[in-house]
Amino acid sequence: MQDPEHIYHWRRIGPQLTSSGQPTEAQIKALKPLGVSHIINLGLHEHEKALPDEAKTVADCGMRYVHVPVAFDAPTDQDFQAFSDVFATLDARTVHIHCIANLRVTAFLYRYAMETGKLDADHAKAIMDTVWRPGGVWAGFIGDMARVALGHEPPER
Repeated sequence: MQDPEHIYHWRRIGPQLTSSGQPTEAQIKALKPLGVSHIINLGLHEHEKALPDEAKTVADCGMRYVHVPVAFDAPTDQDFQAFSDVFATLDARTVHIHCIANLRVTAFLYRYAMETGKLDADHAKAIMDTVWRPGGVWAGFIGDMARVALGHEPPER
């Protein structure tokens, strides 16, 4: 089965880990044949691009849904801990993690890699750099203090 690269900001992190921006209902259904058993959503349900009932869509496909809502303008250490707690329990499973644009997710995965060593930090950083270069609160969130005073930048080309 080929990766559904038409999903906004689709990225394959590893054999059992993928990420993206908000998938549509049809795109969620396309994840099941890849072996995805769990979907983690870091986006807010109230966002205009969020699905009306993503939990039901995921459940109807025979997958499990976990929502760890993260406010884009104010990610917290508690958000990261909640994500880490969930992600750590899914170690041997095939997981897809998304938010609205794959910005939150790539930052979370990079920080997770740096803090736990369970993912390759250089690889996680390289993937994040293909989506964005965080500034402001997100730079602080990932420990890039040199970029805290800067704005977000588009991906490196």
